[in-house]
Amino acid sequence: MATVTIDGKQYTLEDLSDNAKGQLNALRVCDQKIQNLQREIAIIQTARAAYAKGLAANLPEGPDEDAGGDSNEDS
Repeated sequence: MATVTIDGKQYTLEDLSDNAKGQLNALRVCDQKIQNLQREIAIIQTARAAYAKGLAANLPEGPDEDAGGDSNEDS
């Protein structure tokens, strides 16, 4: 018989109500979605790190003091 453990207690699937089975199925779908999203996040974080490394490698040696981003000297 198939069983499931919930909060440390083991239940036989046949003994669960249809509503409980539906909730269990929805919970499993949510867990799968979370795992997929965590994999996606890991991939994106790896890509971000590569982009940051590429950016750092392409920056000029020192900061350009004339390129003050907040000042507006042309006005």
